[in-house]
Amino acid sequence: MSTENTEAVVKLDNIVKSYGKANVLKGVSMQVNKGDIYGLIGKNGAGKTTIFKMILGLSEYTSGTVSIAGSKSRNELFASRRKIGFFVGSNFYNYLSGRANLEYYAIAKGLPKKGRKEEVSRVLELTGLKDAGKKPVKGYSLGMKQRLGIANAILGNPEILILDEPTNGLDPQGIADVRHMIQRFRDEYGMTVIVSSHILGELENTADRFGIVNEGIIAKEISQEDLSAVRPEVELSVSIENLDRARKLLTENGIEIVKEGKEKVTLEDYYFELIGGAKD
Repeated sequence: MSTENTEAVVKLDNIVKSYGKANVLKGVSMQVNKGDIYGLIGKNGAGKTTIFKMILGLSEYTSGTVSIAGSKSRNELFASRRKIGFFVGSNFYNYLSGRANLEYYAIAKGLPKKGRKEEVSRVLELTGLKDAGKKPVKGYSLGMKQRLGIANAILGNPEILILDEPTNGLDPQGIADVRHMIQRFRDEYGMTVIVSSHILGELENTADRFGIVNEGIIAKEISQEDLSAVRPEVELSVSIENLDRARKLLTENGIEIVKEGKEKVTLEDYYFELIGGAKD
């Protein structure tokens, strides 16, 4: 997908972040277009969370520029950051219930009193915590805390959503549920989503554009379409019962068989076929 003639809602240009003499980010440039599910890929320590902190203003960058929703000044940038919902680590009061935590953050975010409780109920249901909302967070599993973090991020239906490792601690069904949620946030609520993970298969099934982070830079930005073009092979699948016949027909018609092999079932496919449940 070309970045030409598209609306950039988040744009970083040559961002450098230094701690003392150490450069954590070494000139990061990236563009997230309106309607993207943008996957930020990289191993632990590659700089993904630091990039999020630069976008959110949680840490100052050493040099470069950040633009959100077309902002052209620091005042505009500050105002545009109010359009972002984010989950970068969990920060909840363990003695309060999940609902009470979200009500606290709804007030902190300035959500109007009228409809506030209904909004909290909405995000709890969206993230699968409807029944757990009354329980103290100290009794939540890691996966439940991840879901509560996502619920907090989508309070108020932000235009831009940032999720840092949202599937950490989730089982396979939970990972599939989060994938479905992210796609729903974009398709039904119009959010532009930036999501990070070091699990490549997870993001490949979720995002439509990718930024590959390596040693403090974006080594490559690539879309699903461009990724498919890198491997333009066309595969023809036939059942094992028709294999000999297919070989004969192709050979008789002068069609070369370049490669032959059995179709591989992914671990995810096998898991859901075995235990049931939904991938989407």
